[in-house]
Amino acid sequence: MSALREEISALIAQGGPITVADYMELCLFHPKHGYYTTREPFGTAGDFVTAPEISQMFGELIGLWAADTWMRLGRPAPFILAELGPGRGTMMADALRAARVVPGFLDAAQIVLVEASTRLREIQAATLAGHRIDWAASLDGLPAGPLILLANEFFDALPIRQFVRTPDGIAERMVGLSEDGALAFGLRPGARLDKRANDRLRDAPQGAVLEICPTGLGVAEKLGARLATSGGAALIIDYGHAGGFGDTLQALRAHAYDDVLAHPGEADVTAHVDFAALARTATAVGARAFGPVTQGTLLERLGLDARAERLKRDADAPARAAIDAARSRLAGTGANEMGTLFKALALVHPALDLVAGFAPDEEYRETPA
Repeated sequence: MSALREEISALIAQGGPITVADYMELCLFHPKHGYYTTREPFGTAGDFVTAPEISQMFGELIGLWAADTWMRLGRPAPFILAELGPGRGTMMADALRAARVVPGFLDAAQIVLVEASTRLREIQAATLAGHRIDWAASLDGLPAGPLILLANEFFDALPIRQFVRTPDGIAERMVGLSEDGALAFGLRPGARLDKRANDRLRDAPQGAVLEICPTGLGVAEKLGARLATSGGAALIIDYGHAGGFGDTLQALRAHAYDDVLAHPGEADVTAHVDFAALARTATAVGARAFGPVTQGTLLERLGLDARAERLKRDADAPARAAIDAARSRLAGTGANEMGTLFKALALVHPALDLVAGFAPDEEYRETPA
């Protein structure tokens, strides 16, 4: 039994079952045994590969999105160019290389990476050598001013709570101990939700699971309020859905799905992002939202095919095949492919009515629960 599993078991034995959110928090961010505290999860040697590591095209197109948005905002100078959860810094490096073609953009940008890990900050500094980089531990630590923010696979790692429609009412899914002392899921009856969530789940079929990410909604609220008052835009890309029900809690270990309770601290534990909830929260405090659209749609609208063809022009046959494979992986339209599973949402200042990659009729509109 791992040290973290022993600690979680002891915590439950002493204080009773814990929420799924508390379990995720411990698994991912425990100061001594947490997954992101102790491991290098990215890339083929880790547990998962993110879009920026699949191909430079991803980060380059995101960089051009940022530069285009900056121009639509009136070329503010200075402005904050920030990234939430920047990993190794690969996406930002590719984005900056592409965005340099827009006169004035890099000169006006104060680059800030929102990263709490000292270990990852050192890797990011090496990746982005040649650029002046500042760091913040959280969204609250960003400097004042107009903001263009990027977030790729950030929200999926934020802890969720799960609520279940049962014959006896709404219950919360908890992590407790089985009779033999193993970690096990159970239900705590009598859960209380806000009126909107309560009404949705009350009218859902028996067994329906509603996932709520309090931390993610808090980030969306702060971000929406800042964009509405200080100006700017944010692009959020992650795997998820536009509202709905279902148990999406999952664990990845060595590029394969793992039992969520089997290896706490040794597997990446995530959940699908509810983009409708993020949009609803941000627009409630004054921002506008566009999307979500699929990642494939976004990248194709930003020029993925043209960029792939340009890279292939001077490449040999194996390199051309690799570019085609990366393009397909990033924007594939199959039900279980990244281009479909991943979605993109733009949050913007209320005066911005055109956003690259999104059609005007894709603006988010609140609908009754």
